[in-house]
Amino acid sequence: MSTRKPFRFKQFSVDDSKCAMKVGTDAVLLGAWADVSAAKSILDIGTGCGVIALMSAQRSIAHVTAIDIDEDATRQSKVNFSSCPWHERIEAIHTAVQQYNPENTFDLIICNPPFFKNALKTPYYQRNLARHNDTLSFESLVYAVNRLLSENGKFVFILPVDEANEVNTLALAYQFYSNRCCTVFSRPDKSPNRIMVEISRKESIGIIETLTIRDQNNQYTAEYKELTKDFYLFLSE
Repeated sequence: MSTRKPFRFKQFSVDDSKCAMKVGTDAVLLGAWADVSAAKSILDIGTGCGVIALMSAQRSIAHVTAIDIDEDATRQSKVNFSSCPWHERIEAIHTAVQQYNPENTFDLIICNPPFFKNALKTPYYQRNLARHNDTLSFESLVYAVNRLLSENGKFVFILPVDEANEVNTLALAYQFYSNRCCTVFSRPDKSPNRIMVEISRKESIGIIETLTIRDQNNQYTAEYKELTKDFYLFLSE
């Protein structure tokens, strides 16, 4: 593994040197976009280095539980949590979500899931685990969310467009409905590469949003800066 320096945010730092998946735009987008305002309990599935869990703790008063099937990632997230300002209400557990059986359900479940299916794998087991959905299919994920989400809870995730549509279709079988979605464009002249979705058991008129990360001059857009301003050090206070 590399000896990367910890990634510093405004209120916490993240060491991802022992994690297959590093701190990336998808995780930061989801951590900043998810509505955590009403949540008293949050579950982060596949936490990796813990960045989404840390962002959720910063933005809420909730108790945050972060789980991961990778033992090294879980160990590293525990270290990251121990040095954050919210260490008393954030915890990491080494487990697969299929085997996770907590006493209580969660108000919010958040996930940046692996999405490669039947794709060429790397020689590195941990990276395959984090990127390919062999051990967490979309069917298994939706089933787990149905089991672990409270009656009035919300499930929030980020995926490429086709994969997000697949999860939405699977969720309908459990009477989950899309309440809010945000289509993400890397640039205004590009096709969308990600969608963030919030679903719940409450059927409603969905809120449709779009977000463009960089403008035609390859500068961060005002909307991206506004979304992430509480986290990135390079953005003004």
